[in-house]
Amino acid sequence: MKLAHFTLALIAGTVFVNIASAADAVDPAAAEIAKVAAANAAEIAKIAAANWGKAIGAGLACGLAAIGAGVGIGRIGGSAVESIARQPEMATRIFINMILTAALVEGVALFAVVAGFLNFK
Repeated sequence: MKLAHFTLALIAGTVFVNIASAADAVDPAAAEIAKVAAANAAEIAKIAAANWGKAIGAGLACGLAAIGAGVGIGRIGGSAVESIARQPEMATRIFINMILTAALVEGVALFAVVAGFLNFK
């Protein structure tokens, strides 16, 4: 997303510079406004270029947390089904423990996703 902002800022800066050069002959005030807008777009592009690593880190943190939670809950569910197949009379206790463990895994995954987003400012 930061790369898209960087690209848009560069395009906007180029457009504003072209407008400034075209408007210089027609209206000097409009040319000055376009020059200021081009300078602002260049500043935004510098900020976006400096922070692109944070965006990649946040995306990786959130993605890996979601993948880990998916794998963990899949293993919990598979083991629960296997356990119930072996001892059907314990199905209620196994189901309760499965739901409790899955909730704990989801809580840790949610914490990891939130921590990843909080580091991305």
